[in-house]
Amino acid sequence: MSHLTGKRVAILASNGFEESELLEPMRALREHGAQVDVVSPEQGSIQGMRHFDKGRSVDVDRDLAGADAADYDALVIPGGLFNPDALRHDDNAIRFARAFFEAGKPVGAICHGPWVLVDAGVVEQRELTSVPNIHRDLENAGARWVDREVVVDQGLVTSRTPKDLPAFCAKLVEEIGEGRHRGQERSA
Repeated sequence: MSHLTGKRVAILASNGFEESELLEPMRALREHGAQVDVVSPEQGSIQGMRHFDKGRSVDVDRDLAGADAADYDALVIPGGLFNPDALRHDDNAIRFARAFFEAGKPVGAICHGPWVLVDAGVVEQRELTSVPNIHRDLENAGARWVDREVVVDQGLVTSRTPKDLPAFCAKLVEEIGEGRHRGQERSA
């Protein structure tokens, strides 16, 4: 299983990420040969959540302030309520996420993760999904929101909740394996 050998993927996360939405994509990507780095504005480790209960912590591999999207082939943004809410107010996180779109690189976001993409200004005229309670935020930013387990739009992979992780992970692997997507390129 080395479909992604040579690919490097950033998982952008902060304290309060939904544990399964970081760990499951990380596992799937590594099983397919990708190198995966947790990129965070925090240092040391970050606290995961299982809904509203504390979950596992994970080590941070790269400080967001020093991270460069050019070093990565793809980006994954896990959800949870607290993680994306913190990231969408972080200018470095917004710049980092936007750079993947500008370069046409695959991006995956699940649950509340698309909130970061709203603030990055990259969802207009894109079809995507998310946890249902943020669909109005996405629509107000110009996205076409649909209620499906996984949606792929020119290299942008989105899903709703942890129950959608098998479909989300499979599409992430597929899209990252395909590489850059001309239709993904956006400038904000």
